[in-house]
Amino acid sequence: MAENEEVKSKRQLLTERMQSRYPDMDFSDDEALFGRISDDFNENDERLAGFEEREGKLAEMFAADPRSARLMTEWRNGDDPAVALVRLFGEDIAEARNDPERQEAMKEANREYMERVAKEKEYQEQYEANLEETLKIIEEKKAADGLSDEQIDQAMGWLMAVVKDAVLGKFSAETIDMAIKAQNYELEVENARQEGEVLGRNAKIEEQLRKPKKGDGTAQLDGKNGGTPRPAARPDFGAIDRFSSSSDIWSRGGEKRRRN
Repeated sequence: MAENEEVKSKRQLLTERMQSRYPDMDFSDDEALFGRISDDFNENDERLAGFEEREGKLAEMFAADPRSARLMTEWRNGDDPAVALVRLFGEDIAEARNDPERQEAMKEANREYMERVAKEKEYQEQYEANLEETLKIIEEKKAADGLSDEQIDQAMGWLMAVVKDAVLGKFSAETIDMAIKAQNYELEVENARQEGEVLGRNAKIEEQLRKPKKGDGTAQLDGKNGGTPRPAARPDFGAIDRFSSSSDIWSRGGEKRRRN
């Protein structure tokens, strides 16, 4: 059985891996496959550069004051950060309270903190109000379009992924393509509407041209009832009608026409 098993090439394995990661893309074309690989490399390089920059700043901070590294370590291990801060920086905090210049700096830092807390509270209230309205819109959209819970979950999951990437300054080629298609869709719908109106007007004009014209009494040679038009019914003239029967004039006078 082992001898009959198919051994996949590195190319096949890579294509399958990319296909599982990007199921909506077609990697049968080399340009699409290697283009997506190149984009992934660029994104990874940018992400790695960000990690290295942040790690470098942390390393500088830890080197400048080893107590900051201990504070982070104790905090990570579950210690109360405020307690750990007093334990490690207690003397500096006491000196700052007695230093007029540092007191001003601490007062400014406390003001910034209170503003941030108030802003976060405001954001939280806005978030809760917006979320409640969003849930109503989702239910209305679900009922109007007959969508399932799974379809709604997939759509919202995709939107949350886009928002998360946007916060990080990341926009993939697929996301940009979706935005372009959405813009083009509105334009295509409008063009289709205008084309429909033009076709409707043209069809109406053609129908009017096919209708016979009224007025000259001439029989329509291509009509369904060609020939002489039927005369209208003659009115009743009473006694006069008795002298205008279908017989000839000699019969009406009681005489016969003589032959010469």
